[in-house]
Amino acid sequence: MHGSQVTLVAAAICPHPPLLVPRVGAGEPVGAREPALAAVRRLRAADPDAVLVVGDDPEALATGSRAYGPDAVGDFHGFGVDFRVPLGPLAGAGAAAADVVAEAEAAASGAIAGTGAPALPLSLAVGAWLLAETGWEVERRGIGVSPKAEPAEAAALGAGLEAEAAAAGERVALLVMGDGSARRTAKAPGSLDERAEPYDEIVERALADVDLEALLGLEPGLAADLLVAGRASWQVLAGAVRAVGAAGWAADPLYADAPYGVGYFVCVWERGGAA
Repeated sequence: MHGSQVTLVAAAICPHPPLLVPRVGAGEPVGAREPALAAVRRLRAADPDAVLVVGDDPEALATGSRAYGPDAVGDFHGFGVDFRVPLGPLAGAGAAAADVVAEAEAAASGAIAGTGAPALPLSLAVGAWLLAETGWEVERRGIGVSPKAEPAEAAALGAGLEAEAAAAGERVALLVMGDGSARRTAKAPGSLDERAEPYDEIVERALADVDLEALLGLEPGLAADLLVAGRASWQVLAGAVRAVGAAGWAADPLYADAPYGVGYFVCVWERGGAA
């Protein structure tokens, strides 16, 4: 524990297509994968006490949000592979990344079979894989957010995460999982919508500029029309940063593109002087 004067110290914004996980991608070159892993390594360099993984969660529609502990497991069998990864860290932080992921799979298989461990939504499952792949042993918790959460509700959730960290005297980092529009091209999952590219450009610019008001101004109805799977999670981030104070934050955009007709963004937000 580093003391209570600093709470939220960094955030990484990453997409969560299942193809990001190599076992699912089966050799498919995914341009966002290495930038996403680099973003998580930047979180590690900030040396937080805990990482909070935030992402869309269809199971949270009724409650607005849902908390997941380290025993929760991401399971990719629905994408044609027998692969699981737990949210929580495993012993042996110095192990090679491949060994850590293999151990994670074994532990997760046992967890699902033996204890009925909570199942992570896709967004958090991909986030769990990113953390496991880096071999980083740090406390991890998950926050699933309703994709229908209103902006004020999402921002309040973010402010609440910041308040909890402050009360516990924790330095925390956020790993915010979210895709842009899935309607960027005619072959995209939702087919082409002419509003999709301008929407994603607003998101890309807001992430690059740490523009909290632009993120909080993203309208839920339009996001739903465009099949955006990150709007609420980005607004949780904006609420958390607004609560801790927006001054001193800087962004480093690492990736922005729309392969498969879906907008993917990788960006790191760091708080200057957070130590």
